[in-house]
Amino acid sequence: MNLGLDGKVALVAASSRGLGRAVAEELGAEGTQLVLCAREESALQDAQGAIERETGAGVLALSTDLSDPAQVDRLVERGIERFGRIDILVTNTGGPPAGKFEDHSPEDWTMAVRQNLDSVLNLVRAVLPGMKERRWGRILNVTSIAVKQPVDNLILSNAVRAAVTGFARTLANEVGSFGITVNNIMPGYTRTQRLEQLAGRMAEQKGITVEEAIREWASLIPLGRVGEPQEFAALAAFLVSERASYITGTSIPVDGGRIRSLL
Repeated sequence: MNLGLDGKVALVAASSRGLGRAVAEELGAEGTQLVLCAREESALQDAQGAIERETGAGVLALSTDLSDPAQVDRLVERGIERFGRIDILVTNTGGPPAGKFEDHSPEDWTMAVRQNLDSVLNLVRAVLPGMKERRWGRILNVTSIAVKQPVDNLILSNAVRAAVTGFARTLANEVGSFGITVNNIMPGYTRTQRLEQLAGRMAEQKGITVEEAIREWASLIPLGRVGEPQEFAALAAFLVSERASYITGTSIPVDGGRIRSLL
């Protein structure tokens, strides 16, 4: 299937590793030019070099704190200077710390909001005027299955990513007439550094190994295993493509069947 992404320009956030990098790799393979960002400079440069070699895509990589509007504006300005426009935005950030309500201070809540909600608002605010002017755009937010089926011990993520979902669903109504789609993609248990960290915490609490913790999660999934980042990236590429022009305002899981609800 030709996704119609050749020559498009995508900004993929938190793209030095994990889900963000997998999405960037998939889009690069489809002919998309890329603006990448992350906080860790060395990992970001490694991702840039690998994606350029493997896909031939043009890549601009810039270390950015997405919770800082000024840094986000600089990122978007540099991307436009390099490629002329931003057609596609994939918002993505690392998850906040695990824990229950009483484990987290007010500062923890403030940081979670900055990292996982404010970053989305800053990115959308920066790219939306250009998309509206060109009357074409794709905004895709990486959230979590936790917004539909809250995950125990992840109260920060459950709450703040739900806020992103409400924002995105409302924004979809506001910008649809400009040819802009806004969707959320909800990863389930996927083999990333974040999953390894959460498994390590669970393993320590239960006195088991990390792999045993991951197998315990896998036992809850109808497909019987955790996902791979590339499986997640395949749907992400479709949702930001020309082929998905009539899909907006929705949240789609990539979870191996972990969510058990009908809708």
